[in-house]
Amino acid sequence: MTPNPGERIALFIDGANLYSAARALNADLDFRKLLELYRDAGILVRAYYYTAVVEGEEFSPLKPLVDWLDYNGFSVVTKPVKRFTDSDGRSRTKGNMDIEIAVDMLELAPRLDHAVLFSGDGDFRRLVQAVQARGVRVTVVSTLKSQPPQIADELRRQADAFVDLESLLPGIGRPRTTGGVGLPRDERP
Repeated sequence: MTPNPGERIALFIDGANLYSAARALNADLDFRKLLELYRDAGILVRAYYYTAVVEGEEFSPLKPLVDWLDYNGFSVVTKPVKRFTDSDGRSRTKGNMDIEIAVDMLELAPRLDHAVLFSGDGDFRRLVQAVQARGVRVTVVSTLKSQPPQIADELRRQADAFVDLESLLPGIGRPRTTGGVGLPRDERP
């Protein structure tokens, strides 16, 4: 991890992307430990978690995690999943949170020393460059250890630092289970 003591830090977690990276490493994440890790590293200004949600479903497997994050120190940003039919007539869903992440990171940049982006999405390369131009160091967390790698090369190269999620797993991860993803063991439904 790269933040220095006394640095003002914010976390920007692309929920779907981080979930894919953790799954590729066959791990679940403990978000309480993740928050503690960065609180201990500097002054944690904000921890954002971004995810698209399916509206109208009686139960979503994501709901317990979103509720837990919201009550335990994360600023949860959601938007409804959009349903559409592709050119082959198949029903698809889309829930991209790139704009929300970009707006929040740019708005918060004047009050930060260090932004930590949990995503491997190459679309964020230009965002990272813009935030760096405002004097903010940017660390990207994703993984090269999966097949295929979850990090876009252009994003990794643009970041001030790259942290492989696998290196954080001893402190914030555990072997993958089937239920309660992301919740501390004592708080799983």
